[in-house]
Amino acid sequence: MKPIRKFTVRAVIPPELGALEELAANLRWAWHEPTRRLFQHIDPELWQASDRDPVAFLGEVDPARLTALAADDGYVEWAERERAALREYLAEPRWFQSLGTGTPRTVAYFSPEYGIAAALPQYSGGLGILAGDHLKAASDLGVPMIGVGLFYKAGYFAQSISPDGWQQERYPVLEPDGLPLALLRAPDGAPVQVTLALPDDRSLHARVWKAAVGRIPLLLLDTDIPANSDELRSVTDRLYGGGGEHRLLQELLLGIGGARAVGAFTELTGTPAPDVFHMNEGHAGFLGLERIAAYIGEGLTFPAALQLVRAGTVFTTHTPVPAGIDRFDRALVERYLSGALLPGIDPADALALGLEPDADPETSAFNMAVMGLRLAQHTNGVSKLHGEVSRRMFGELWPGFDTDEVPITSITNGVHAPTWTDPALRELAEARLGTDDTEHADWRSAALTDGEFWAVKRGMRGRLVDDARRRLTAAWRQQHSGAEPPTWVSRVLDPDALTVGFARRVPTYKRLTLMLADPQRLTAILTNPERPVQFVIAGKSHPADDEGKRLIQQLVRFAQQPELRGRIVFLPDYDIGMAETLYPGCDVWLNNPLRPLEACGTSGMKAAMNGALNLSILDGWWAEFAGDDFGWVIPSADAAGDAGERDTLEAAALYDLLEHQVTTRYFERDDDGVPVEWVRRVRETLTVLAPELGADRMVREYVDRLYRPAAEHFAAVAADGARGARELSTWGARVRAAWPEVHVAQVESGGVEAPHVGDELKLRAVVELGELSPDDVTVEAVYGNSRSEETIEAAQHAALEIADAAGQLPAGRHLYTGSVALDRAGSFGYTVRVVPRHPLLLSTAELGLVAVAE
Repeated sequence: MKPIRKFTVRAVIPPELGALEELAANLRWAWHEPTRRLFQHIDPELWQASDRDPVAFLGEVDPARLTALAADDGYVEWAERERAALREYLAEPRWFQSLGTGTPRTVAYFSPEYGIAAALPQYSGGLGILAGDHLKAASDLGVPMIGVGLFYKAGYFAQSISPDGWQQERYPVLEPDGLPLALLRAPDGAPVQVTLALPDDRSLHARVWKAAVGRIPLLLLDTDIPANSDELRSVTDRLYGGGGEHRLLQELLLGIGGARAVGAFTELTGTPAPDVFHMNEGHAGFLGLERIAAYIGEGLTFPAALQLVRAGTVFTTHTPVPAGIDRFDRALVERYLSGALLPGIDPADALALGLEPDADPETSAFNMAVMGLRLAQHTNGVSKLHGEVSRRMFGELWPGFDTDEVPITSITNGVHAPTWTDPALRELAEARLGTDDTEHADWRSAALTDGEFWAVKRGMRGRLVDDARRRLTAAWRQQHSGAEPPTWVSRVLDPDALTVGFARRVPTYKRLTLMLADPQRLTAILTNPERPVQFVIAGKSHPADDEGKRLIQQLVRFAQQPELRGRIVFLPDYDIGMAETLYPGCDVWLNNPLRPLEACGTSGMKAAMNGALNLSILDGWWAEFAGDDFGWVIPSADAAGDAGERDTLEAAALYDLLEHQVTTRYFERDDDGVPVEWVRRVRETLTVLAPELGADRMVREYVDRLYRPAAEHFAAVAADGARGARELSTWGARVRAAWPEVHVAQVESGGVEAPHVGDELKLRAVVELGELSPDDVTVEAVYGNSRSEETIEAAQHAALEIADAAGQLPAGRHLYTGSVALDRAGSFGYTVRVVPRHPLLLSTAELGLVAVAE
């Protein structure tokens, strides 16, 4: 019989074991192995069955067992030591405190999803896992941060596969009372609520759950409360669920409601108000409008408030394709922005922020990424290649500037090593290398033999095989009404076969089925008796993506062939719990997206941290870190005539690598059965590559390159009652109004008749500035190699100086002079341009204004 409502009754823990409750309440257990061992000791089998979730686990433990442990002085002392270690971790100075700068005071990090632990399923894929790793690394480094997101009552979805291979979705309801969450409460004990004014005199209310991610508070907004109508209670029902208006309400709540929740939290706790706001993709873009409205309430104009908000805002874009960007109907957005939601803001000003370049302002969609870019003065992609792609994709926002001048940098994603590294590797490092820091250990040390390492790796592979068999058995019973599976299900996979992993979301560009391009050839690879190869595959397709579901079905049907079902398996319901076994158990990690559509792709990073080699298209993170010791590059067929030909060529290259290089190297064994060269490469990967892939490296880069500059710039424009913001907005308006009259009237050159390397080219330029003064602009020569009439490659810039030309030029015209050194041979080209100049501008391209000689 189905219950009408469920809730969680928490266990009564003996007072002597009060440390367990404190440890369970902080999600640090998700990556702190000593804490997990403490819980595992209580009941190892139940610990595994609870998916290693301390909150659920403590509710299932036999009370008699807890009573017995409460009388065990050794266990009580152990628990107290771990609690003391947690408290020390939360309070002690760490890397950020050693900087001694005090900036930023606080970073507010907004993301629509967070993948922190299997016990808190609030993620769909890489974006959420990245956000979770970002918070964990920030905690380890002591970065003062507040995470902000939504609490989805049904998370993303649970996946099962029908007998014919079709993806099916279920939405199990989560009970927050049974999760490591606590309500944010006012001093009188009442739950804190944030409220958004909606059209038609409606209001959207949300309570705020707080999760402790180590040192980082994570605030999750939840609309499933009686104060809302049934329709509005469902706003936070599912991650990426519903249609356009439902999705818009989620993003309004995330941005506007999230900013208000941060304000309530900082006021209640005395935490310094954020001086940096970080948007993890455009979903949270409305937070910038909420902050503008607050500054308008303090007396600033919209343009001045915009400058203040931009100064302290970081925007990270994750998509390399325009189709991946959230767009909303302009009329729908206007309807929501025209009421009392954002007091003081003219809807026309807000709508202009989401207008795509050269689009019709009356009919075009409202682009969330474009708004994010216009609200943030500090912007980045998530790998070097993705930074290049982003500068091209969004370059029209800065017309007239070359792609390399578009102010979008890149910080390559990283993964949180303590979360993703298998405990067996950690134990091996402790025993043989004298450290539990697997990310920075010297895995090449002679203190560890190849045989010892290989034995541990085989054990990790064996656990993957056992886990896969368990999951397939459970899936069979689910598909067949509890019937016992046939014997072959319990025999799939081989702990001694070369194991290739592939797991990720299933949009078409990731090409789940590229490996099936030549079924006969793949079958031959999988069934080779001398060099056995097996594939373990997992991934979810968005519920609305039927094409992605067809790819899954195609793969599942291929794997169902009797001669192959022991060598290739699809594991349903890919999540963090599965990943923690899948990555360590693989020898090779396969990634074959359409280049350059993989923004970063951190799954291969997690595999590398667990002793796997990568087999990948040169895309995302692999494009900057690939090396012979770290794996193999699948050549990209960029010159192919069409998508079909490209897939055929790249699949053939994949098969060639598997047949002639990967398997050959893997099965080259010494007398003890150890693949010595393979192990050498793996140990090199762990020693050299792994430290570059860590989320600690990533967050340090964010602090040094984005957070601190943003905090310092915000302080500069906010000082003296936001005088800098006011001046910059007034100056910007004046420059924009006058810019149509700015042009380069004349350019003369001389000083070289037969140019040679080392000569200097003398330049004179007459510039018309109209109503502007020379203090408002920089006039510069742009020069470099020029193999065509259209481009200057790797352009360099040299500022020209204003010359005294009193009485020689009409009013508004100015003479500039300078020289350019000819420092290289070959084709040379130059031009002269005028760009705006102000001490508070961070980029020449910031205003998108440039006048170039014609």
